[in-house]
Amino acid sequence: MLHRRWFPDRIDGTTVVLKRHTRDNLPDFLRWYQDPEVSRLTRYQDSPMRTDEIERFFMMRAMGPDTLAMGIHVRETGRLIGSCAFSQLDADNRSVLFHITIGEHDAWGRGYGGEATTLMVDHAFTSLGLHRVSLSVFAFNERAIRSYTRVGFVTEGRAREAIWRDGRWWDEIHMSVLEPEWRAARWQARAIADGRAPAPVGVGDGTAVPAAGGGGAAVPVARREAEPGRDR
Repeated sequence: MLHRRWFPDRIDGTTVVLKRHTRDNLPDFLRWYQDPEVSRLTRYQDSPMRTDEIERFFMMRAMGPDTLAMGIHVRETGRLIGSCAFSQLDADNRSVLFHITIGEHDAWGRGYGGEATTLMVDHAFTSLGLHRVSLSVFAFNERAIRSYTRVGFVTEGRAREAIWRDGRWWDEIHMSVLEPEWRAARWQARAIADGRAPAPVGVGDGTAVPAAGGGGAAVPVARREAEPGRDR
């Protein structure tokens, strides 16, 4: 993979623009990951991250050399509302792990996270030549699961009762999308838009996979990592 393809300066969407992080974004990370509600959705631990943890996390995951991390900006205003990233690239098997966090509460449920996810998945398959993008999410994060499903992720398994939250055990759900599925969904979306194919059952009820640039609900996601935070 070419370095410049792996680390683009920006990826443009309809409602959001993804841009490489700068050190100026650290105050936003500090605010997001010290937010109890963001922590509830993104961490195994039931408390917000400490300042020193967030600073290390930011330098490793947002500014580090081994991950593709992008700030999520509202296209109309330029406001930074979250972060998304690829990590654990397996070049031999052409797979990668996806993370996303929408840190601003007033940006939840507005489709920004869904479009950011779509843009990153499209970049993985069309620019990087990958075959598989995977993620994991807590079962109580239903809004995120609906968003991932709209983008094209399917559930492939679960870690049973992996997290204790809100006084009970919850599963951690593992999801993925494959390049042939993504390519077929894009072809179908274009054919429907051009009138060459009828809309399938599910279009309009939130179950259809959008073409690149589509929207979706957005809240933080979770993934078991060595570092202290789990995006989305």
